[in-house]
Amino acid sequence: MKLYALNMIQPVGEKPPPEALDKVMAELAEVRRDLESQEAWVFGRPLHGPEASTVVRLRDDEVIATDGPWTEGKEFIGGIIIIEVEDLDAALQVAARYTRVTGLPMEVRPFQGLI
Repeated sequence: MKLYALNMIQPVGEKPPPEALDKVMAELAEVRRDLESQEAWVFGRPLHGPEASTVVRLRDDEVIATDGPWTEGKEFIGGIIIIEVEDLDAALQVAARYTRVTGLPMEVRPFQGLI
């Protein structure tokens, strides 16, 4: 089994209205229950928007922290899901479920090394 990070890519801007978001959240809960029953769910949480970011850098010999994302963009990683599945094909199938529910792109990235 291999670990994969599924990064939910969200557009910058307003959230959907509650009547639309409630339906999506209920469907996402169903996906999570399915993954838990298959013992594929490891972890998942939404992230605050990019305005809550702090970037720590080394500049010469000094470590500095600055507010905000490291780059400006129209999209950001809005949530992360960690799954443990057989291979990339299985991870892509899970990501496809999330994309169908949310309409948002999902980045699928394997972790390095063994579990």
